[in-house]
Amino acid sequence: MRRSGIATPPVTALPGSARFRRMRIGLLGGSFNPAHTGHRHISVEALNRLGLDEVWWLVSPQNPMKSGRDMASLERRLRHARRVAAHPRIRVMDLEKALGTRYSVDTLGALSSLMPATRLVWLMGADNLLTLHLWRRWEAVFRAVPVAIFDRAPYSIKAAFAKAAQRYRRFRLGEDQASGLADRHPPAWVFVHCPRHPLSATAIRTADAGWLDQEQDADRRRATAR
Repeated sequence: MRRSGIATPPVTALPGSARFRRMRIGLLGGSFNPAHTGHRHISVEALNRLGLDEVWWLVSPQNPMKSGRDMASLERRLRHARRVAAHPRIRVMDLEKALGTRYSVDTLGALSSLMPATRLVWLMGADNLLTLHLWRRWEAVFRAVPVAIFDRAPYSIKAAFAKAAQRYRRFRLGEDQASGLADRHPPAWVFVHCPRHPLSATAIRTADAGWLDQEQDADRRRATAR
């Protein structure tokens, strides 16, 4: 099967993928370098406000819009993300590695082909809406699945004037319709106002550079125990 210019594996390549049929699943993509409580905050809000069954964190092997110079290994980022998520309905996954995709639009195409009966919603913070027009085939993201934008200081006002927000302004739903977003045919999107979380991955790296040291120590302990 081929979609968006990539070869997609059969549905059996996603363990237990049949169990996700007809579920509402939110997708939160990113480098997660590192994952932090802001990611968890958005995910829990999505579960509650959008009526989702699960949220999947799609940890990218390498974000094409970011330098790999300060990027921790995928394995360490996954491990740290699982500790931060700590929620039975948040799954931390390396699907882009498994699917062989690099761009969000291709990942969405692959997942839509693999799980056509699953209702997917793309999740992002207001800060990412400002730069969405720089993504590869960004308009195809809006046409692929419904999109939920979550309030994030200090980007709320600027986000309303983002190129993507203006381009798709007539497809914006009222916030009172957020719980039915997953059932909408794209393009459809909603801006979710919620208690703001100020943390960013950049701030975390500056304030708590020790997170990577902790992962490296854990690696050494595992190697010694073998």
